[in-house]
Amino acid sequence: MQILPRGLLVAALMTLLLAGCASQPGLVDRLPDDDPGELLSRAEQQAPEQAALTRLEAADILARQGQRTQALEIADDIEDDLLPTASRTRWALLLSSLGEELNDPWSVIRAGQKLDELDLSGDQDISLRQRLGLALLEVDEPAAAADELLRVQARTDSERLNDPIWKALSRLDGRELSDLREGADDLTLGWLALAELSRSSGGDIQNLFARLDTWRDRYPRHPASRQLPADLLALRDLRGQEVNHIAVFLPESGALSGVAGAIRNGMRTHHLNVVNGGNGRVRLSFLDASHGDLDALYREAENLGAQVVVGPLDKDLVTRLENQESVPLPTLALNYGHGQRNQATGLFQYGLSAEDEARQAARRAWQDGHRSAAVLVPDNNWGQRVGEAFWDEWQARGGRNTNAVRYNPQASATESTRRAVSSPRPDMLFLLALPAYARQVPPTLDYYNAGDLPIYATSHLHEGRPQPRLDHDLDDVQFLDIPWQIPEAAVGGVEALPFSESYRQLREESDPALFRLMAMGVDAYELARRLPQFQAMADSELFGATGTLTAGSDGRIQRELPWARFEDGIPAPILMPGLFNRQWDDRAVDDRTP
Repeated sequence: MQILPRGLLVAALMTLLLAGCASQPGLVDRLPDDDPGELLSRAEQQAPEQAALTRLEAADILARQGQRTQALEIADDIEDDLLPTASRTRWALLLSSLGEELNDPWSVIRAGQKLDELDLSGDQDISLRQRLGLALLEVDEPAAAADELLRVQARTDSERLNDPIWKALSRLDGRELSDLREGADDLTLGWLALAELSRSSGGDIQNLFARLDTWRDRYPRHPASRQLPADLLALRDLRGQEVNHIAVFLPESGALSGVAGAIRNGMRTHHLNVVNGGNGRVRLSFLDASHGDLDALYREAENLGAQVVVGPLDKDLVTRLENQESVPLPTLALNYGHGQRNQATGLFQYGLSAEDEARQAARRAWQDGHRSAAVLVPDNNWGQRVGEAFWDEWQARGGRNTNAVRYNPQASATESTRRAVSSPRPDMLFLLALPAYARQVPPTLDYYNAGDLPIYATSHLHEGRPQPRLDHDLDDVQFLDIPWQIPEAAVGGVEALPFSESYRQLREESDPALFRLMAMGVDAYELARRLPQFQAMADSELFGATGTLTAGSDGRIQRELPWARFEDGIPAPILMPGLFNRQWDDRAVDDRTP
């Protein structure tokens, strides 16, 4: 169905309303003031301030008449800055109510963008803040959502907000949780203690509920003590399904043995820390997958009493598994298969996917307000896959692509960079490159008078150790990386990192080139312990060494990584743009682009 632009929709509505009235015999020339079509017609002839008031009246009438979709379109089109304070309050309450009812979170957010400037009664303030918090959660702004919802619960003591508050807190990283702690009241401190308890329990559900009793003793009057969030209650059904024995399918020889060795080292180191720390009794059995006989490996794992499997690593073996109807044991493969989707019941797939990073870069650039992009990737299969992942995500959001350049990694970056930013000039550049090549790109942009062009890059340009002299040329480049590689930028320091003790041990003894794979081994271990939870609860997340990990509908693990920006050659934190600092007229249109 063709959807009219907002201005045309309002005009069409006005025309239909007037035409319908004109067709009825016996009507007087002047229609009553409560006729929305007449009001919209008048607004076309009025000064902007009066027109805004008239359109608000028309929207209010339409809402009371049950024509709420049309009312939302008109209310959302009003320039609220033209309204006096009392009318702006009325507009915000109307728009937020319509947005909530019609599942339009951005309209609710727009209504609440100047909430503190409105003349609201106590009940109105609570109602608008609650709508705002729920809308922010829906558009994946959990920090802002948690702030608003906690304010409402502090004033109402309502248990109805427990589930959305828990969902918001569950999506926050260590830095964001720490920010909430500053100046927090007892209500917020109780929620933060509960969040920490949940995250530190790992996959040991029995331990989680034992510690939960201690938390309740400390916060007996807390809303979550009276009624646990539904996600925590759901874990009770998983008691007795804790994972105590993991079989690991990794090759001990062949082309992948080096990668497998790093993953194995990460798993073993972290396993010892978990067991020695009293956080679970888990047994690891490593089975040599070099021969590629999956049936034999599963039989051996079952004979050993393993409950879940980690591996295989080989992409072809993973493809073989994903094409089956199911797997003999719940399995976390350490790669992604060749298929578009995983169709095997019980199979999860996890890896350090560059394609995931490209898609996240596209989302971040779009959120930052960019609309046209150039792509600079190596001329090989890797570059093609990653470039297409960025391309597809960017186009799905309505972005334009100006130039796509594939470069020779062994050649100078000068000519390829010039071609990437030549006419038409893009808003931003997506870069996939290893450090030696990436360091040439910003100086080349400076040479071609394009030094102000924002660059969004994957983790591959960062070697993972401080090199300010070499990386000075990357200043202002934004890139994403796993938390363990950028602790200061990601979470505010080593102490706030997930699994910080394992981080310290592996960082001290590791080759930087293999460190990401060791971090992958740590997260593979933690994911394996939580496979029953991930199978039972679709919204499960792991705040891990390699990012925030969630499972897609087909069991493929998706990573969300923190962002950093080079400053004086050192990765520094970079935050998402503030919601209420955006140009809302543009945002309201752009974020609804299919």
